Amino acid sequence: MIQKKSIITRVWRATAFFVVAFSMMTFPAMAAEKITPDQSLTYKEVSGVELKLHVFKPEGHQASDKRPAIVFFFGGGWSGGNPKQFYQQSRFLADHGMVAFAAEYRVRSVHKTSPYECVKDGKSAIRWLRQHAAKLGVDPERIVSSGGSAGGHVAACTGVMQGFEEEGENATISSLPNAMVLFNPVIDTTAKGYGAQRFQKGKDTELSPCHHVSEGIAPTIVFHGTADQTTPFENAERFTRLMKEAGNTCVLVPFEGRRHGFFNGPFFRSRSNGEDYNESMQKTLSFLRNQGMLE
Repeated sequence: MIQKKSIITRVWRATAFFVVAFSMMTFPAMAAEKITPDQSLTYKEVSGVELKLHVFKPEGHQASDKRPAIVFFFGGGWSGGNPKQFYQQSRFLADHGMVAFAAEYRVRSVHKTSPYECVKDGKSAIRWLRQHAAKLGVDPERIVSSGGSAGGHVAACTGVMQGFEEEGENATISSLPNAMVLFNPVIDTTAKGYGAQRFQKGKDTELSPCHHVSEGIAPTIVFHGTADQTTPFENAERFTRLMKEAGNTCVLVPFEGRRHGFFNGPFFRSRSNGEDYNESMQKTLSFLRNQGMLE
């Protein structure tokens, strides 16, 4: 009788372990199904390509509102990537009162483009959003540009780089963001950073934010892993120093020992435990509130 109970106990424990393990494996997939945009809007048509913004709205949002907005640009070395990378961040900030947009932009693997077109698309997204702010329930003076890696480069360039605007757009409407939130961005495109081979010889500084810092750039926060071997941490340190020397607000948040892409949440990176994602988003909230970008 004792042996029978022991066998039953072992079977029960094994079954319970399987159920828990199965739940842990399937939870990210289940969660992934629940994070979907509320709407998709075309912001640009160029060279036969239609580019969209994947929209995440706060509860009860109306067109008559004047909500702060944030535009996310995905990473992928200007060659690939997917707006879904920032779906989780978009939904999180929408739940805290912002209208969030995960942007599509042209990439080399699909559109045979260069980093220059990526930056033009980023500027187009900010301009389009400001131009249509009244219809979107967005405050045109509280638009935040954000992104990770090459998407962080696109976001940074919208605030730092002069020129590189898409031809034919209304230049009287600014493509400059009112704040920037950057996740391990490509911030130096020379041999000291990332992507020098994507530029012609002698032109590797043309789209390098570190080489174009000036007075009047929007308040910025940079999240960066100290062990990043793709976009060196030194680049983020140097950019922050240059920004401060120019009189700009720039906050560097180092993540000790973290490598590239540490900020991704479990929705996009199933292996993520969510800790770094949660910390970066809480600090994003604090930064945006301190800068008056969010109530």
